[in-house]
Amino acid sequence: MDYNFDEIVPRRGTRSYKWDSAADADVLPMWVADMDFRTLPAIVETLQRRVAHGIFGYTKVPDAYYEAIVNWFSARHGWTMNREWIIYTIGVVPAVSAIIKAMTQPGDQVIVQTPVYNCFFSSIRNNGCEIVSSPLVRKDDTYAVDFDDLEAKASSPKAKVFLLCNPHNPAGRVWTPEELRRMGDICIRHGVFIISDEIHCELIQPGYAYTPFASLGGEYVKHSSVCISPSKAFNIAGLQIANIVTADEEIRKKIDRAINVNEVCDVNPFGVEALIAAYSEEGSEWLKQLNAYIAGNYRYMQAFCKEHLPEFPLIKLEGTYLAWMDCSALGMKSEELEEELVGKAKLWLNAGTMYGAEGEGFMRWNLACPRKNVEEGLNRFLRFVDGRRS
Repeated sequence: MDYNFDEIVPRRGTRSYKWDSAADADVLPMWVADMDFRTLPAIVETLQRRVAHGIFGYTKVPDAYYEAIVNWFSARHGWTMNREWIIYTIGVVPAVSAIIKAMTQPGDQVIVQTPVYNCFFSSIRNNGCEIVSSPLVRKDDTYAVDFDDLEAKASSPKAKVFLLCNPHNPAGRVWTPEELRRMGDICIRHGVFIISDEIHCELIQPGYAYTPFASLGGEYVKHSSVCISPSKAFNIAGLQIANIVTADEEIRKKIDRAINVNEVCDVNPFGVEALIAAYSEEGSEWLKQLNAYIAGNYRYMQAFCKEHLPEFPLIKLEGTYLAWMDCSALGMKSEELEEELVGKAKLWLNAGTMYGAEGEGFMRWNLACPRKNVEEGLNRFLRFVDGRRS
């Protein structure tokens, strides 16, 4: 079956956070990380059957749920986990927060690699911990890990957790097994627990391969928890379903306790049904076509920028659907640029400083939308830039 990702699905007026947050209906939103594509048809059909039942009480998560997760990651990513390792919850951000609560005490340090997903900062602060940045190093059109700096930060007696983003948002990196091992070795050497947020794991550009951190096995799996969800890849974030995978039984008990303390231990029936439908053969084919389409959007953006916006370099996109553009040529602060683009260009992008001080001068573009919207967004940006050039 061929899926139509060119279809324009009207979202304004549907209580969409992405589309209905702008007061001006002419604003094109390319900011919040959800997609403007309809989800996998099998998910819609499954939910329609569940809705037809008409009763939506408390949900018992079935064996089929765990089997779907285990089989999907084994077949698709070569990672065989035990069912007992899985704890379900309502989202990856609550999952991360619960693991931090389980593995730290207030005042402890949590290491992040900036620029990085903005909710990492609130999850750390909300647990009374100190944010410690080990900034990524920009190398031409990509980013690399500063292993010496990570070693120095991890060696602090106060450092208890390393919060990894794999694939990395917004830098677009899909970490290689060698990079993951080096990061893991540093953390294990210093007794720092690894939390790996892998919510973007299915959104990979051609030529790259996602490696689940825990698939490295041995000491790596013993000293880590991996957070996964079908929400980004299948555009079902509103259904609120995610999973924590932890091999060590004692650590898993601590996390389960924290999940209950944070009161994010109950999931809704729609999330459960959607996950089972997503992690299927049809879901795999849908993702194949989705990733090919997003790759096409990225190639279009590359060609457009090369021709019309050569002074606005793009960081190489290896994973996620989020393009990271260097806008420093404008000489504006990122937050100021975001505000002016909304007001003057009717284009909403994310300011780079949402992701830490290292994001200054950058803007994040969401390319998970029909090609027509990518074209329109880039033309609006170009007209804005031309207005400042003149």
